[in-house]
Amino acid sequence: MKSFIPNLRHLRAFREVARCQSISQASPIIFLSQPAITQAIAKLESTLGILLFERRNDGMFVTTEGTLFLDRVNRALNLIKAGVKESAIIGLKKNANSIYGVEKRITNIQLRALIAVADAGNFSLAARSIGITQPSLHRAARDLEFQTGIVLFVKSRHGIELTLAAKPLVLCAKLAFAELLQGIGEIAEFCQLDSSEIIIGTMPLARSYILPKAIIEHTKKHPEAKIKVVDGPYDDLLHSLRHGELDFLLGALRSPNPVEDVFQEGLFEESLTLVVRRDHPLVKQKNVSVSDLAQYPWIVPPKKTPTRVLFENLFREKNIVCPNRIVETSSFILLRSLLLASDRIAIVSTHQVIVDEKVGLIHSLPLNADTKKRLIGITVRRDWRPTASQNEFLNLLRRAGKTAEH
Repeated sequence: MKSFIPNLRHLRAFREVARCQSISQASPIIFLSQPAITQAIAKLESTLGILLFERRNDGMFVTTEGTLFLDRVNRALNLIKAGVKESAIIGLKKNANSIYGVEKRITNIQLRALIAVADAGNFSLAARSIGITQPSLHRAARDLEFQTGIVLFVKSRHGIELTLAAKPLVLCAKLAFAELLQGIGEIAEFCQLDSSEIIIGTMPLARSYILPKAIIEHTKKHPEAKIKVVDGPYDDLLHSLRHGELDFLLGALRSPNPVEDVFQEGLFEESLTLVVRRDHPLVKQKNVSVSDLAQYPWIVPPKKTPTRVLFENLFREKNIVCPNRIVETSSFILLRSLLLASDRIAIVSTHQVIVDEKVGLIHSLPLNADTKKRLIGITVRRDWRPTASQNEFLNLLRRAGKTAEH
């Protein structure tokens, strides 16, 4: 059920019947016959495994679990409407109002085709990714263009690319589908079916320290819970978060806030340390200056990461040219191997090297602590509403973050 996206026509019927509390009153508003609406709601209830309405002589009244799902349906359909409007403003400009109401005719397959082409950049690969034939996908994509009157795709030497006008619709379609999946997850929680899924984008420290604690605690209480951990470059993770493909990010926070549509919550301030191998020349030196550090090659994280900024500021604040003999990596395994086999210096989390330092493989160099802090926390979409299970997991991370401060 988790990967199933309900039929948009059925969802519109559900929303209108909930508003009117009557199938007969909803029928002329959404241009569907009463039998068609009855069948749509029955199909939706059968698929979701719940009753959406309490059927009484005086009308149709949304059940408790139906109310939960209705909120997600409203959010999803409003997102699709907003996406069409934004795309029309870009693609049709002065004629943007000419497609008023077109979002009510858009279908699942059209949006799935749009998203698949956006991700694959090729009609053939896109069709394969969603399990339909290329002609079917091509027809759905072109039907969406025809309905909206907006040019969504252009050919390029690399394949098929989205137009600027298509991008808001792709974003909103992905977020709409994410809302519906959240709603299905909430129904499962309401029915006490322990099938929740949490998808987390993580950065190195989170994977090695506070995340394992939260996962262990959460799965003790919810043994059937599915937790997916995705790692990668920060920009890729942020893109996936903003498109509804991740529930939240966990790791070093950015300053200033990277984009307006995400919110950052700090969990704890993490100490960083400069490390070298145990027999490094600087180990025997009592007073290590920034000038001394500049004489050696370094292992540094990627550009624009908080730790890389701290590294650069370390030298900038002393008016010393930043070392250019560097190896850039986000892999701690590679960092550790290079560190132990060379005279390189690295700036890392104290948590990451605590074991190696205890057994004497790595040595920390003393330096002004004011320059060695970064904030670790959670990044979410501003309009994201977590399910109860997701919220519970976030609270476990907050608790783990408090213990990390001590």
